Amino acid sequence: MNQKMGKASVKPDNPVYILNSASVVGTKEGDGPLGLLFDKVGEDDMFGCKTWEEAESSLQKQAVGLALDKAGLVPEDISFIFAGDLLGQSIATSFGISSFQIPLLGMYGACSTCGESLLLGTMAVAGGFADRVLTVTSSHFASAEKEFRFPLEYGNQRPLSATWTVTGSGAFVLTGDACDGGMKPRARITGATVGKIVDYGLKDSMNMGACMAPAAASTLEQHFVDFAGQPGDYDKIITGDLGKVGRRVLTDLIRDRGYDISEQYMDCGIEIYDGDTQDTHAGGSGCGCSAVTLSAYILKQLQEGSWKKVLFMPTGALLSKTSFNEGMSVPGIAHALVIESV
Repeated sequence: MNQKMGKASVKPDNPVYILNSASVVGTKEGDGPLGLLFDKVGEDDMFGCKTWEEAESSLQKQAVGLALDKAGLVPEDISFIFAGDLLGQSIATSFGISSFQIPLLGMYGACSTCGESLLLGTMAVAGGFADRVLTVTSSHFASAEKEFRFPLEYGNQRPLSATWTVTGSGAFVLTGDACDGGMKPRARITGATVGKIVDYGLKDSMNMGACMAPAAASTLEQHFVDFAGQPGDYDKIITGDLGKVGRRVLTDLIRDRGYDISEQYMDCGIEIYDGDTQDTHAGGSGCGCSAVTLSAYILKQLQEGSWKKVLFMPTGALLSKTSFNEGMSVPGIAHALVIESV
C-alpha cells in the first residue's frame, strides 16, 4: 500500500472526509463579505476575556466545541487533535483546548498551520492510525501584533503592503468513513503536497505576501509535477494569506515556470475583507484566515456543487520576533490539499 505520490505528495488509497467543521471570528471579519457564513461572530474581540491571548484561546475552545457538536460527537470520539497558532509556545492552543482532554499533537507552520494540520490529520486517518481526528488553528489581530510587531497602544502606521491578521479560529473533524454516524460529510481530501522552506532573502515583516509567495510557487509547481496536473484540473486554486501583493508575485512566479493560474486563482486573505470599505490594506492573513474561509465559504461551495475540486494552499512566514530583531530574513512555506465535493 504505497500512498506516496511523486517527490513530495501523498494520495490516499481511500479519501479522507471532512465530516464537519466550525468557524468563529471577530467583529471585523463579521462585518466583511463572508460575515453571514461564519458559525459565530464575537460581540467584541475580547470574547469576554481579560487579555488578547486569552481571547484567542477562547476562539479555539469555541471552534472545537462547535465542530464536535455539528458532527454529533464528543471528545472521546476523537483519536487525536492536531492544533497550533501563532503565539510563542502555541499558548492559544495549550490553554484553549486542554479541557477537551484529546491527545494533542502541536503544530507550528505559521499561517500555513491549517494546511499542515489537515495534511497530517489526513495521513493519520488514511494510514489507519486514527478513526477520527480533529484539526484546529487560530489567530487574533491584537495578540499577533503584540507578538510580532508593536502593541496596539503604540499606534504605529501600517504600509499598504501590510496584511491584517484575521481574528478567527477554524476546526475540522476528519474521518475515513463516508457515512460516519449517518451524516454526509462536507467534502473529501483526495491528495496533498508537502511544502518545503523557501527563502528569497526578504526581510520586510510588513510585506508577508511577498515573503510567502515564493513558497507557494514552489509547492504549486511540485504539486503539478507530482500529480501530472495542470491549473485547469481545478475549479479554484486557493492560497490562504498572500493578499494583493503576494497574489501578483505568485502569479508572476508560477507563470515563469510555465503555468497560468489566472482563471482559477483566489486568495482567502482577499476574500475575507472588503478592500473598498474595510481598512485592511493588502488583505488578510494569520492562521485563522484560511481556516475560517475554508470552513465557512470554500466547503459551502463544494457542498452546493458550485465547485467540484479545489486546491487549498495556506502559506506561512516562518519568522519570530527574535529572528526579525537579529536581522534575519523571512522564510516561507506552503502546503497544498486537494479537496473535492462528495
